Amino acid sequence: MQFRVSPKTLAECSTEAWQARVDLAAAHRLAYMHGFSEGIFNHLTYVVPDHSDRYYQIPFGMHWSEVTASCFMEVGIDDGLVKSGEGDVERSCYCIHAPIHKALPQAKAVFHTHMPFASALTRLEDPRIKEIGQTEVGMSGQIAYDDEYTGPAFDPAEGERLARVIGNKTILFMANHGIATVGETIAAAYDRLYYLERVAQVQIYAMWTGQRLKQLPDPVVEKTRQSFAGGSMYKPGPAQRHFDALKRILDRKEPDYAT
Repeated sequence: MQFRVSPKTLAECSTEAWQARVDLAAAHRLAYMHGFSEGIFNHLTYVVPDHSDRYYQIPFGMHWSEVTASCFMEVGIDDGLVKSGEGDVERSCYCIHAPIHKALPQAKAVFHTHMPFASALTRLEDPRIKEIGQTEVGMSGQIAYDDEYTGPAFDPAEGERLARVIGNKTILFMANHGIATVGETIAAAYDRLYYLERVAQVQIYAMWTGQRLKQLPDPVVEKTRQSFAGGSMYKPGPAQRHFDALKRILDRKEPDYAT
């Protein structure tokens, strides 16, 4: 089955809105390419530019490998109704994402996955990312941990609870479940998703050796955190440059994502 927004609706898209569709389609294709997806489940959403009352979501049943810029539905944040496009609104997506989009100004993009290494850590009694390397330190201060799995998210109250747990952080570990990243941009949310899975993978590999993990000294941790907190000297920043580089891979391999 093909899911498409009507040509008339797409013709009315602003340049910013169309670029958001292209970037969000790229994020889905890349997440599949990087092994972050899980069948037809999990969700990558983004608030529609110039419409803070709705967000982009793929129709339930669409595989991430087939997502294109023109397939997204626009779903009402307050009522869960399809404002544009066609297809079914997956209930848990709405109940997790809509409240987070509404509550957190830094959450224009909300990416929730069950990617294997990070999700494996959420199954542990202690799921924390250990400060045993530079990338880990750079991310650790941005992680909120939800230590209570409450069951499938079929009520918006669960998304409201998760938004409170996230607070001013940009990464959420969901106990016995998966993870979520949020960002002002699609590039920022995807960059966090990518590197979170990398640090989880490295930590699990280190744990597999059976040797003690080598924690960095507190002064080094603090120095490293301050370095990351200072931001980047580059414009655009590393997250955008990383995402642009990944999109160039898609442009060569799967250019239809942008249609």
